[in-house]
Amino acid sequence: MKKITIAKGNGIGPEIMDATIEILLSAGAKIEIEEIEVGEKVYLAGNPAGIAPESWKSIITNKIFLKAPITTPQGGGYKSLNVSTRKFLGLYANVRPCKSLDPFVDTKHPVMDLVIIRENEEDLYAGIEHQQTDEVVQCLKLISRPGCEKIVRYAFEYAKQQNRKKVSCFTKDNIMKQTDGLFHKVFDEIAKEYPEIQNEHWIVDIGAAKVAESPEIFDVIVMPNLYGDIISDIAAEITGSVGLAGSSNIGEECAMFEAIHGTAPDIAGKDIANPSGLLQGAIMMLNHIGQSSVAEKIQNAWLYTLEQGIHTADIYKEGTSKLKVGTREFAKSVIENLGKKPSILNAVTYTNDHAINLAKYQRKAPLNKELVGVDIFVHWNGTDPNELAEKLKSIESTQTKLQIITNRGIKVWPDGFKETFCTDHWRCRFMPTENTPINKNDIIQILTRADLAKIDTIKTENLYAFDGKIGFSLAQGQ
Repeated sequence: MKKITIAKGNGIGPEIMDATIEILLSAGAKIEIEEIEVGEKVYLAGNPAGIAPESWKSIITNKIFLKAPITTPQGGGYKSLNVSTRKFLGLYANVRPCKSLDPFVDTKHPVMDLVIIRENEEDLYAGIEHQQTDEVVQCLKLISRPGCEKIVRYAFEYAKQQNRKKVSCFTKDNIMKQTDGLFHKVFDEIAKEYPEIQNEHWIVDIGAAKVAESPEIFDVIVMPNLYGDIISDIAAEITGSVGLAGSSNIGEECAMFEAIHGTAPDIAGKDIANPSGLLQGAIMMLNHIGQSSVAEKIQNAWLYTLEQGIHTADIYKEGTSKLKVGTREFAKSVIENLGKKPSILNAVTYTNDHAINLAKYQRKAPLNKELVGVDIFVHWNGTDPNELAEKLKSIESTQTKLQIITNRGIKVWPDGFKETFCTDHWRCRFMPTENTPINKNDIIQILTRADLAKIDTIKTENLYAFDGKIGFSLAQGQ
């Protein structure tokens, strides 16, 4: 028996949660339910987080959170509970199945059945941004080895549990060789541990195009945060069944399961909402906690119900549907069909009743880290990089020399092109003179001389080698 926390949410949330729980218990799910109040009522009571401390305690104690859609009031500094839950609980993996239900739900891709597993905590979504000059702002893209290892290993473990045959990795490491390069490298390392599962890597732009054109060639796709956010929405849209989709957010300790649709307040309380999205989230929950045989029974009964033409109003269509039902009646039909399997839609088979248990990340032995140079970023309103180079040469020393100047990543000195458009944001790389090591005091001296020369330095980035391999990008054109 597994104790779980549930929240019925707002709008249609209570109706679809009641229907979902009724189906789970009728199918024999071994769960004990603890309900908490979150969302609009809590927000409007003066809690800007939308959740009380005792509710956090319930989630953290039970580890499993099944959540119906909630309303976040507009304005007033209210925080998104979804975002807060993912970040505070370390829910690093977002899992989004995207499966076509042709011919019962219209789609151009009738055999599509893929799962997108998106890293959920880092990448550009760390939200670290700065305006550095009049013309340039930056956003830091942070990719960590722990983040890569956790999400990639989860993707392979998920594929193994769900009897899936292939895991594809999407990155842009032909351009971002350090950040996306690390993600790809870790993928290749971990893939070797799962020889029974096919693996492949795609550059994200052509991979996204293939998802849109030929989604049937994919099975499980794992990718960094930004790509996963975009492509999971594309994939959900082309299945034709956004309102029927569930989602999970998985962490080392806790997990949250939900529908991906909103609260639909215009139909709340009318017994017409489709509970399928939340039910799909609940099925993912059962797989996660090791009750896959119950999950399989419910999923096949749900598919059989759709196949019989028993549809709620959102997917009802003349000629295909046979009976239009409300929320409660749809749930009753699924319950009546427990033990049955579809014949048109593909029945599911989950391979085991074991929860996905991932070992905690183990930090590797430190590499030999050597300071080998520094990038000094300068705010300068001139347009001729040769002029800037002359100013920078005045702050060189016997230990350090100006090696290169770039603008938006493109080499503009030495031997730049006059046609290259330059902003007021310049990266100026200083490297040690031959056979002369550099230390942090040398960098301080560069900055001191720059200040005296009235050069506006806005940022520095130390350049390191790790075990003799450079840990920084070269400039375009270098």
